[in-house]
Amino acid sequence: MTSKAAELLEVLWGRASTAPVSASQLRVLFILEHNEGINLRTLADALGSTPPSTSRLCDRLQAVGFMERRASVTSRRELRLYLSRRGRAYLADLRARREGAVLSVLEQMPAAQRSALQQGLEAFCAAAAAQIHGDGEPAARTA
Repeated sequence: MTSKAAELLEVLWGRASTAPVSASQLRVLFILEHNEGINLRTLADALGSTPPSTSRLCDRLQAVGFMERRASVTSRRELRLYLSRRGRAYLADLRARREGAVLSVLEQMPAAQRSALQQGLEAFCAAAAAQIHGDGEPAARTA
């Protein structure tokens, strides 16, 4: 059931195109949004990639105006990575389009099922955030 739901979300969100960025570039934007001013090596580690590959991803994002490189205030040799104003606007628009796609499906569900889904998704988000951010183990499972 989980993979089917994930596939359906991909289809829904596919309608809300992520162009002009690839899935990998979108991951970079999400990471930069939550880690303003990180350096290239830290970003590469977060992506599980190499600095040269990550640098090429950043080159493309900088070319479309979605991110900026700035010299570090502590070391002129180090560059810090930031989401640009245009990058923030792009993510806000993408989220709005994705949310619209999901809301159109939710509106077709009975109210009780929507409420149950909301509770389940809140628990899922809390557990995922804990796992991703290393805040400890995911919340205990309930039967």
